[in-house]
Amino acid sequence: MGGLINISRWYDALPFFFTTGHYWGAWLAVGALLVHLGVKLPTIREALARRSEPEQAGGLTRRELLGTVSTAAGVITLATVGQTVAPLSPVSVLAPRRPTVGPQGLPVNKTAAGAGVRDLAMSPAYRLVVTGPQNELTLSLAELGALTQHTVVLPIACVEGWSATGTWSGVRLNDLARLVGLDPAETSAEVESLERAGRYRVSTVAPTHVRDDWTLIALRLNGAPLHLDHGYPARLIAPNRPGVLQTKWVGRITLRRHT
Repeated sequence: MGGLINISRWYDALPFFFTTGHYWGAWLAVGALLVHLGVKLPTIREALARRSEPEQAGGLTRRELLGTVSTAAGVITLATVGQTVAPLSPVSVLAPRRPTVGPQGLPVNKTAAGAGVRDLAMSPAYRLVVTGPQNELTLSLAELGALTQHTVVLPIACVEGWSATGTWSGVRLNDLARLVGLDPAETSAEVESLERAGRYRVSTVAPTHVRDDWTLIALRLNGAPLHLDHGYPARLIAPNRPGVLQTKWVGRITLRRHT
């Protein structure tokens, strides 16, 4: 039931954090399995000690059982893998997401309206605040656009199982670090969203990502300005990070020397 609620993005219906609920469920399942094995251990030992009896007529052989399980697993895989592998999406009838369905050809989990940031993100007074140990920059969207722009091709890889690739353009995070007088190789960043609340409104970017030329504060997606639901006016995009850590609607970046 929790999985169906999550796929439907009906997060308000969950009285607990979805990931925490999965961990608790996993620990309960492991505990129940260990108790079951402990209770059944004498029966298991007795069955293993007996010689194999001839198979009853009409029963499945081991090969038939394995073949049935493998076939079922293959069908389920084909029915879901299309949420990541676009060519297979027509046959992936059980996939909760389609990799090309959404604004600018990418899926969206949380909209600007759902995050409560529409007015702040669309305000002409928007400024990105970049703070370093010694100084601070306040950049308008036009000023961000006037900085050197770079383009990368990176996926949004969601922890729910889907991923979709986009072409992103914007300012390198390491260039912003240099603007406030820091060496990107020795700098970590705290990226804050315009969201007022939320578990992932702030994400930490390690020095390995700060110095990576593929880590951008993106302003454009697939050749057009970011759609509001994809993080307009600016969002974080970096390689090898789950989608929940690719912060949208970025309002402040705090850069620190990493020790």
